[in-house]
Amino acid sequence: MNVVVVGAGYAGMLAANRLAKKVKTAEITVINARPDFVERVRLHQQLAGTATAATPLTSMLREGIASRVATVEKIAAGTVALEDGTSIGFDYAFLAVGSTARPMPGTVPVGTWEGAERARVRLAALPAGSTVTVVGGGPTGIETAAEVAEVRPDLAVRIVGSSVTGGFSHRAYERVRSGLMRLGVDIVDDGVVEVADGIVHLRSGAEFASDLTLWAIVSGVPDLAARSGLHVDAEGRALVDEYLRSVDDERIFVVGDCAAVPGARFACALATAQAAHAADTLNRLIERREPEPYSLRYVARAVTIGRKYAVGQFTRPDDTLRRAYVTGRTAAVIKELASRGGKYGARTGTGA
Repeated sequence: MNVVVVGAGYAGMLAANRLAKKVKTAEITVINARPDFVERVRLHQQLAGTATAATPLTSMLREGIASRVATVEKIAAGTVALEDGTSIGFDYAFLAVGSTARPMPGTVPVGTWEGAERARVRLAALPAGSTVTVVGGGPTGIETAAEVAEVRPDLAVRIVGSSVTGGFSHRAYERVRSGLMRLGVDIVDDGVVEVADGIVHLRSGAEFASDLTLWAIVSGVPDLAARSGLHVDAEGRALVDEYLRSVDDERIFVVGDCAAVPGARFACALATAQAAHAADTLNRLIERREPEPYSLRYVARAVTIGRKYAVGQFTRPDDTLRRAYVTGRTAAVIKELASRGGKYGARTGTGA
């Protein structure tokens, strides 16, 4: 049985490794545009120079899994067509190409490897007294602003978003904002309409100079599903059934940010939960057992604020916010959130 996994992010890597463990007869090939697994939630650390976000695929995949560095042109009729003109046949496929960033002109994206590397080079070259602006008030923006401010206290760091830390409420909201302010981050609750010639223009009409403007908003998905003729939603995510299979082809499982799972937001923790469920579903089908529908259940959301501090807020299963929260050293917060997790661990959606 030939299985092709397209994409080697959180979802693709977990799906491939879990399936290799459970289905010994499967011949699995992972196709990825890069030779590395990029730990996306660490890209803000990559750009700040505090961590490396890339690890060679060969060191991450279980023995027996083949990997191929290539760009996929189309998936259809049991075949994955590659940009170089070659193709790979499959009995089952996992589409796990994730999401992407569509930066505003004049900004550098944080959510891609290439963008983070560009930002790292430019950040390192900034002299003391320069200004860095982070656009995006969600987890990516918060973690990026905090990391830069902690590593480069000689810079003026500003975070701008329509509602900075708006994904938290009650005391957790206050803790996140106070954590940013302790690091000297200036918080601006406003929308950005344009970045041109080093000037950031806000919806309110205000403007300010910025030596480096980082785009920390994840939006949209690669168009591979649409290009392959699969039905997609308005965001381009492939429509799936209750078992995470494409509604057009039951041989194709779609997992992670590129899957149109009702109620799901972009989050690495959701991606791994979906990948684990899809791999288990394929195993059940091979063993001629009844598959189980995927059930989306949130536990919490969290962010790190610098190298040692984190804030987590617990949620209801439908992702609405509870008042309960946890703060403290990052490792302790992660441990507490994980202890509340479900079958596949804490589905927190942190850092995405």
